[in-house]
Amino acid sequence: MTVKIRKYKRGGFEVDIRFTYPDGSPFRRRFKAPVTSVSAAKRWGEAREAAFLREPPPSERPPEEPKKEVPTLSEFGPRFIENYARANRQKASTIAAKRSILKKHLYVRLGEKRLDEIDDEDVQALKSSLAQHSRKTVNNVLAVLGKLLKVAVKWKVIPKLPCTIELMKVSNLVVKFYEFGQYKRLVEAASRYDVRALVLVLLGGDAGLRMGEMLALRWCDVDFRRKQIVIQQAVWQGVVDVPKSGHGRIVPMTAALASALQRARHLRGELVLYRDDDGTPTPAPATHATVRAWLEACERRAVLEVEGSLHKLRHTFCSHLAMRGAPAKAIQELAGHENLMTTLRYMHLSPAARRGAIDLLNTRDEREAEEGIFGDILETGSK
Repeated sequence: MTVKIRKYKRGGFEVDIRFTYPDGSPFRRRFKAPVTSVSAAKRWGEAREAAFLREPPPSERPPEEPKKEVPTLSEFGPRFIENYARANRQKASTIAAKRSILKKHLYVRLGEKRLDEIDDEDVQALKSSLAQHSRKTVNNVLAVLGKLLKVAVKWKVIPKLPCTIELMKVSNLVVKFYEFGQYKRLVEAASRYDVRALVLVLLGGDAGLRMGEMLALRWCDVDFRRKQIVIQQAVWQGVVDVPKSGHGRIVPMTAALASALQRARHLRGELVLYRDDDGTPTPAPATHATVRAWLEACERRAVLEVEGSLHKLRHTFCSHLAMRGAPAKAIQELAGHENLMTTLRYMHLSPAARRGAIDLLNTRDEREAEEGIFGDILETGSK
C-alpha cells in the first residue's frame, strides 16, 4: 500500500493511491488534494485509501448494469402513440391529433433532442416558434409534450421530468351562435331546400349534436315513441367511435325535430343521413363535406353569413337554452359536456340567472327591511 504526494508546478498537490486487493486485483487512483500542505495531503490520501480498502474487491462486486441510452423525441414519439395512445384505446381523432402535433411541431423543433435534454429554455423556444398560432393550439402542443415526458418517466425511460411545462392563459371568448330570428330563418330555409338539411339543422340547433354524432346517427337511435334520441356513437374520417365525452347521452326531441325525422324516414340503410343516390348498389353515407354544403346552401337562402359551421349550430343549442333560463347542469347533460366549465361559457347569456340573483336581494327578511335602512328606502319609495 502506497500513498505518494507530488507537487504541481502551478501549486497544489497530487495524491497517488496504489495498492492490491486480497484477491490480487490492482487499484490505482490519482486525485488533486483539496488541501494546501504536504502533511495534510498525506493524511487526506491515507483516509481515502482506507475508504477504498473497505470496499469489496472487484471480483466480489455485482456486475454494473449497462447504462440505458435515452431516445430522442423523434425515436420515442411512435412508441408513445402505439403503446400509450392506442393501447389505452383513445379516440381515433385524439390519436390523429397527437400524431399531427408530433409531426408538425414537436419533431421539427425538438425531434433530435434526447428526452432528458429537453429543458425549460427549449419549452420557451417552442412557445416562441408557435407565436403565429392561437393560445389554445399552443396549449395543445404543450399538453402532448408534457404527457409524452410523463409517460417516459413512468416507463423508466428517463429518471425524472427534465423541464417544467406551463400552459398559456386562454381568454374565454364569447362563442358564435345564431340569434333567435336568424335561427328561425335558417330552419325555414332548410325546410324549403331539402328535408335532410332540415334534419341536419335541427339535430344541431334543437338537440346539440356534434358533427360526428350527426353522421353516425342511426334510425335505431331515434325513439319516436319516447320522443328522444340516444347518442351512443360518432364517426370521424370513416371510423366509428364513442362520442367525444367518452359516453353516450339521451336528448329529448323537440316537436320540430321529431316531425322532420318522420318526414326524412327512408329505407336506404341504417343511417339517418345519406348523400344523393349516385347509382351504386350501396348508398353512400353523408360526409363532413356533404353536410357542410347543405348548411352553406341554407345560410345563403336565409341571407345569413355563409360559414358552414356545424359547431355553430351546437353553440346555438346551448346558447338558446341558457337565454331561456335552463340550469347549467341540464345544459351540460344535454350537450354532453364532460366539464361543467365548458357549459359555463354560455351562462352569461342567461337573463334568468341574473334576475334570480337580484331576486335574492328582493326577498330579504321582512323584519330586517322594516328595522334597517332597506325599510326606510321602501317606505320612501312607496310615498
